[in-house]
Amino acid sequence: MAFYDLREFIDAARKLDDVLEVRGAHWDLEIGGLMEVFAGRASFPLLLFDDIPDYPRGWRIAANFVNDARRAALALGLPPDLPKVELLRRWKERLPHVRPIPPRQISNGPLFENVQTGEDVNVLAFPVPRWHELDGGRYIGTACCVVTRDPDEGWVNVGIYRVQVHDERTLGLYISPGHHGRIMREKYWAKGKSCPVAISFGQEPAMWMAAGHSIAYGASEYEFAGWVRDEPVEIVTGPVTGLPLPATAEIAIEGDVPPPSEEARVEGPFGEWPGYYGHGARVEPIVRLQACYHRNEPILAGAPPLKPPILNFGIPFGAAAIWQYLEKADVPDIRGVWCFAGGNAPGGGAPFLVVSLTQRYNGHAQQAALAALGCRGGAYHGRFVVVVDDDIDPADLNEVIWAISTRCDPKTAMTIIDDCWSTPLDPVMHPDKKEAGDFTNSRAIINACRPYAWKDRFPPVNVISPELRDKLTTKWKRLLER
Repeated sequence: MAFYDLREFIDAARKLDDVLEVRGAHWDLEIGGLMEVFAGRASFPLLLFDDIPDYPRGWRIAANFVNDARRAALALGLPPDLPKVELLRRWKERLPHVRPIPPRQISNGPLFENVQTGEDVNVLAFPVPRWHELDGGRYIGTACCVVTRDPDEGWVNVGIYRVQVHDERTLGLYISPGHHGRIMREKYWAKGKSCPVAISFGQEPAMWMAAGHSIAYGASEYEFAGWVRDEPVEIVTGPVTGLPLPATAEIAIEGDVPPPSEEARVEGPFGEWPGYYGHGARVEPIVRLQACYHRNEPILAGAPPLKPPILNFGIPFGAAAIWQYLEKADVPDIRGVWCFAGGNAPGGGAPFLVVSLTQRYNGHAQQAALAALGCRGGAYHGRFVVVVDDDIDPADLNEVIWAISTRCDPKTAMTIIDDCWSTPLDPVMHPDKKEAGDFTNSRAIINACRPYAWKDRFPPVNVISPELRDKLTTKWKRLLER
């Protein structure tokens, strides 16, 4: 199902009884703090904040809009009540059949209901939160789509990068090394030019999730989002930069990113997705705003990282890309893939990756782990790759820890790999290493499968058989339904 905009998605979530309206919470820490409080509960609804002090009624913040697995499924047109691994499996099975649908260009859209240019631009007119207590400022971009164009090849990239407010007409834009948006802006700087940029803050969730998906270099996130929606994304051309923007976005800006030698400011710190302030406050590029657009009574989308295992996307869709890659690499009998302590973005960061498989030969588990580390989703900022047997639910951390504790011999079933791709956000990376620009780390492969050579002699698990479970479930159905 395609949603026209964020508002229509919120209405659909209401029908699932999955929206909680909060009135009167302050932009300074209260909104972010309430998000974290609710994150610790079994029920984690979409939080819609209104009547925010110092701001007009109706100027709202929608936070946690797809953190829950049911709402993530809703955004992607999947059944919302499936078990988590099955939901991930359904998404993985769709990925090989991507059929890009180009966006539909329109001349006008709700985004242009209000237009500010030049000195009239003021992003502090919106209730931008300070999300975490140690944050270095207010962050408008946590659920944003940052749009740039390659100056050599002409293709457009849409990515999710963090955006801080410095003042009414200046933003900070941090992009981790290796990401497409960073590569593009460095190309402009190498030519002595500023990088044009457009950013939307509040769009239909499938578009935002596509912006976080690890698609091929040169491919279009707009076309990928069209495939997810089975309907084109409507776009408008930014009058200043000529970059495409979602026509139904709530808020958007246009501007340029000058070379840091020309202008830059201290950005951060910010509580990031590994669960730490790993990057600190550093001089980073800025965005000089030239125009700002917003709908009447705009809704600012917020998805600040919270301490794991809370996921910005409800389920770790990046695990589906890794699962698909394993199958493309001819690793047989993969039964499931899951990420813990990260893996928020559909294509990035899997600090604790779990692969479940049915062992078929000696070395099968090690092959799976090495292949997982070789793909983009598994390579970026990983730490541990755990391979488990098919009787272990990879999404159940208790089962995974049990498998490690009882099936992994540390001396013979662990492998360390050095010089792997990481990020300055890595909290355990030594500060001197970060300063030197050496953003690499080591990885541990943990084989938590029964040793293949004698797996038939491995002690049986103390659990009832599937046949007995089915028999008892049938006989005692009425009791179990209580």
